[in-house]
Amino acid sequence: MPYGDGMSARARSEERRAEIVRAALEVIAERGYRGASLAAVAERVGLTQQGLLHHFPTKEALLVAVLEERDQWDAVPDTRWRVDLLTSLVEYNAMRPGIIQTFSALLGESVTEGHPAREYFTERYTRVRESMAAVLRTEYGDRLPNGLTPERTAPLLVAVMDGLQYQWLLDPESVDMPGAFRDFLRLLGEDRD
Repeated sequence: MPYGDGMSARARSEERRAEIVRAALEVIAERGYRGASLAAVAERVGLTQQGLLHHFPTKEALLVAVLEERDQWDAVPDTRWRVDLLTSLVEYNAMRPGIIQTFSALLGESVTEGHPAREYFTERYTRVRESMAAVLRTEYGDRLPNGLTPERTAPLLVAVMDGLQYQWLLDPESVDMPGAFRDFLRLLGEDRD
């Protein structure tokens, strides 16, 4: 096989994998991880289940690909995060309900024992809390204007961001996610609109 043909086959395979991951995101958003089946994902992309297994040998492997893809959309080097960028992230999330719904469904399911995403979310939240503490320390030093340390505030910051997502998904007309997040920052002592 000529080199160019191999590149084309590899590119087609990567394109197909990306298409499968997008379909899996949709199916998980609609049905949750436990309710999503490989057959449903395969059907959505016009493959047989065996064809899908060629790209992702297990449902768990597909889940990991979905989570990694979702994290790529939010990837910002830790050294570049600032408090005002967190507000921008909340605003960005308000423009992509499907992704937020998928993330929230997987997060909710992952608290059960034996769920394949439990370890992923446990490790992710450890990293996110550490990252948020670093953001707060860079912005405020060892104490925020309200007297809390960055380490004590970081879990609250993450809880507010994720909790607002759940409320917004349930009632988007009543919950102004970006506005409520800005209000929370004011409670922290951040008053720079």
